[in-house]
Amino acid sequence: MSIDLEALYIDLHRHPELSFQETRTAGVVTRELSALGLPFTEGLGKTGVATVIENGPGPVVWLRADMDGLPVEEQTGLAYASTARGTDPAGTDVPVMHACGHDMHVTAMLGALERLVETKDEWSGTVVAVFQPAEEYGAGAQAMIADGVLDALPKPDIVLGQHLTPLPAGTIGVRPGTQMAASDGLTVRLLGRGGHGSRPHATIDPIVMAAATVMRLQTIVSREIDPREMAVVTIGSIHAGLKNNIIPAEAKLELSLRYPDDDARADVLARVERIVRAEAQASGAVDEPVITTDHSLPPTINDADATARLTAAWDRAFGEGTVVDPGMFTGSEDVSWFAREAGVPLVYWFWGGLDPQRYADAVARGTVNEEIPTNHSPFFAPTLHPTIERGVDALVVAAREFLA
Repeated sequence: MSIDLEALYIDLHRHPELSFQETRTAGVVTRELSALGLPFTEGLGKTGVATVIENGPGPVVWLRADMDGLPVEEQTGLAYASTARGTDPAGTDVPVMHACGHDMHVTAMLGALERLVETKDEWSGTVVAVFQPAEEYGAGAQAMIADGVLDALPKPDIVLGQHLTPLPAGTIGVRPGTQMAASDGLTVRLLGRGGHGSRPHATIDPIVMAAATVMRLQTIVSREIDPREMAVVTIGSIHAGLKNNIIPAEAKLELSLRYPDDDARADVLARVERIVRAEAQASGAVDEPVITTDHSLPPTINDADATARLTAAWDRAFGEGTVVDPGMFTGSEDVSWFAREAGVPLVYWFWGGLDPQRYADAVARGTVNEEIPTNHSPFFAPTLHPTIERGVDALVVAAREFLA
């Protein structure tokens, strides 16, 4: 058998599914695993799939790919652009798109598994491939762990994973230490006292309270964090009120916080809470604001020794200069939960999916931010080749480096 990886990718791209709803995607994965003659376990963390290739004595290497799409309406204009719709957790009908490359992650993983099956006479050990749901919610890895994936499958000696990014196709980006930031998602409910818009003096206006809170939260990074340190405080949504002459009783803010380590997390969280509570008090609120953590992700930290080994292996396989240090990404990931819970090293890297000439032209013009769509953009669309091939090869080289 030889998987038609381009056709597989196009099919996955046309049929994205939201987090914890990846039933069709999981079905495509199990179909291909069956064709490769590999056993699999499905329904892990609701929609996750895992397979094991046992090939004699040796290390156990875990490979991970995520599967979920995003509530984004695709605007790439591609012939295979997604027109899919889904229902989000609030029950709202939304467009769905693979705007973060998880369709490419699944494609590359299946291609790598096929290669590893075909070359079993060249390596020994055990490969565990994990197809994870709900990375975009930051919840899929922990859901699989709660379902016993670390107990049911051979325990890893190392966890490996990769992510598509708008680097030039063929490029691999990786660095030792913190590769991606830690993050928390918070919901803040500011509780006022509602009333008629003509009588604001009889109310405690949560919209004014929210406006003051949003502005003051922006001073955490600009005025309270050492400029040499990294932190992000983003208010991604604000909701209050239903009519222009009604002062509502409540306003809701949704925050996304990013930091490089656990000490910075504790510091920023304390500052957020201080400001939220102080602004409520300044507004004369009777009821304390309610702060809820919606998700919490650790920093993605690459093991230094393992990263050095992989960098050397990729240089040998693809040539010097293929691997670059992309710097620390302020985005966050949940892949490290597998390595953290197992107490083993992690290496997580990025591989490029952008036409190299297009990227070089944008660099020459100084217009990378304007011209190059990033992950989560409705225009995000990797060039198919050599992105598919490099994604497969990078995984195979990485797995083989740590297998006997």
